[in-house]
Amino acid sequence: MDRRLKGRIAVVTGAAAGLGKAAALRLAAEGAILEILDLRDGSAVVAEIEALGGRANSTVCDCADEAQIADAVQGIEARHGRIDILVNNAGILSGRKPWHTLSKEEVERYVNVNYLGYFLVTKALYPLILKSQTPRVIMVASRTYFLANPGQMAYVASKGAVMGMTRVLAKEMGEQGIPVNAVMPGMVATPGTTEHSQEEAFNRVMGNQAIKKRVQPEHLAGLIAFLASDDAELITGQMIICDGGGYLH
Repeated sequence: MDRRLKGRIAVVTGAAAGLGKAAALRLAAEGAILEILDLRDGSAVVAEIEALGGRANSTVCDCADEAQIADAVQGIEARHGRIDILVNNAGILSGRKPWHTLSKEEVERYVNVNYLGYFLVTKALYPLILKSQTPRVIMVASRTYFLANPGQMAYVASKGAVMGMTRVLAKEMGEQGIPVNAVMPGMVATPGTTEHSQEEAFNRVMGNQAIKKRVQPEHLAGLIAFLASDDAELITGQMIICDGGGYLH
């Protein structure tokens, strides 16, 4: 595989499993040195990367907790002195629940993890991003914002906020030459989505796609690797959907 990211320092949140793990493995395969931040132990992903000849480190961190983020960033700075790629991915997925049955606490939980978590991690790592010659910030958002699925109001609102943040940061960070983009997967069979969705649901979604092929975590990982590369230097403020043409807008 092309080593176009050789030697670049990449932080991926929520990379102990699912989409984040796929992104971490792909970035490592292209030569990046990985820093994994996750509530769960990411040592198995680190071992997988190292077995393939790569370098990685994992830190158990609640990416919605400012103090834990600060501690994690301190370690990253001590190890590398900078970061080149930030992939904000850590979050919670949504089941289906009518909006009028949601409690204030439930809505706040989605906002705190899916939106404020991205903000806090980005803010904490910003000084290290500024030290990079090839900085990139990539947010994992959701096409659910466009679909407005009933029963997913809190989730949709939190991911919509991520898209708004992406656009504003693209303009503000543009002054420092930092591209900021959001990627949006289709329905992917990760541990989080399979907890709420059956095989029939995945097949139904695939049936609505222009390209009748199940979206895999590796598809989104490839898009993330592209946005992290030199080829995407002037792509910023974009919301890019990777779903086989399931939602065309």
